[in-house]
Amino acid sequence: MTSVRRRLPRPVFLGPSAALMLMAAAGCSADDASAPVTDPTPSSEAAAYCRALHKELPSSVAGQERSGSGTGSNLTAGWGDGEIVLRCGVPRPAKMDDAQSKAIDANGVNWMLEQQQDGRPRFTTTYRKAYVEVTLSVAYAHDASPLAAFAPAVKKTIPNRL
Repeated sequence: MTSVRRRLPRPVFLGPSAALMLMAAAGCSADDASAPVTDPTPSSEAAAYCRALHKELPSSVAGQERSGSGTGSNLTAGWGDGEIVLRCGVPRPAKMDDAQSKAIDANGVNWMLEQQQDGRPRFTTTYRKAYVEVTLSVAYAHDASPLAAFAPAVKKTIPNRL
C-alpha cells in the first residue's frame, strides 16, 4: 500500500525518547487490519468537549481522507481505512501513572505513547479535561504529522486540566 505524506508547514517536536519509541514501533511487524472501534462512555462534561472537538476535526490527516469510524458517533472518527482512528472521552490510561511512560509534544498538545500488542502505536492526550486517543497504523510510526494535525482542534475545544 502506498500512502502520500504531506509535510506540515511548522516543525513537530519529538523528544529523543519518543522518537526512539516511534522507531521501535515501526520495526514491529503487525497486521494493520482495522480493529472494530468502540465508543467510549465519557462523563457528561467530557462528552460536551468531545462533541465540540468532533466539529473541528480536519477532513484530511496525513494524506488520508476522513472516512468515519463506523460507529456514527461524535466520540469517534477515522481517516483512511482504519489508518488513523480517534476516540474522545476515553478513560485515563493507567500507564499515565508510570514515571517511565513516554510522551511527545505535537504542536502544543502533549501525547503519551503506548505500544499495542498488534504493533500499532496509540497516543493519548495528557493534561486535558477530556482524554483523546489516537491509534495509528504502523505505516505512521515514524510520522507525528497525524498528531500535529489534531493539535489545533484539541487546543480549541478541550481545555488544559492544569
